[in-house]
Amino acid sequence: MTARIEHLVTSGTFRLDGGSWEVDNNVWLIGDDREVLVIDAAHDAEAIAAAVGDRRLVAIVCTHAHNDHVGAAPALATRTGAPILLHPADEVLWKAAHAPRVPGYWELIDGEELTVAGIRLHVLHTPGHSPGAVCLYAPEPAALFSGDTLFQGGPGATGRSYSDFDTIIGSIRTRLLTLPADTTVHTGHGPTTSIGAEAPHLDDWIARGH
Repeated sequence: MTARIEHLVTSGTFRLDGGSWEVDNNVWLIGDDREVLVIDAAHDAEAIAAAVGDRRLVAIVCTHAHNDHVGAAPALATRTGAPILLHPADEVLWKAAHAPRVPGYWELIDGEELTVAGIRLHVLHTPGHSPGAVCLYAPEPAALFSGDTLFQGGPGATGRSYSDFDTIIGSIRTRLLTLPADTTVHTGHGPTTSIGAEAPHLDDWIARGH
């Protein structure tokens, strides 16, 4: 059975530091006709469950714990029995997003490998947008799921609590831009890009400071 990458956009509210913003989020599903893994269960558990269908949900992976990326994770986990995976450095944001009695999460570890439908996903800890931000890299089919660490046009935002610009630049420089140039970057918001398209602009991002 051929593995594939599926894309769903969900919409809702991002809340942090007393502010709120209406946002569209990319939800990524990797799998085949039998099993699937969800990256960032954002906003709408029903819509994500419908995309999963009758396949076995292997895991719900959170690239970080801002509420717009994890808001639907507990409901989806309860519905499917799938574990939620999150880097433990984002515990403070997880607690801010959820009441104490929601389902907890399993800890993601830098360098860990997740497998679904024959696709190997390497966990890369890429702090900066948040302390526990991670990206998932699949050598085959040369895909990176970057969450809010790297977008078309630059790094994720670092102007809010628990974020740091120098840290995200370090993560991008050492963990992401070292990947093959033909790696497709599937982002947490907005359009897909590639490592080759973004790498030449690192110095511009540093100069502008965001």
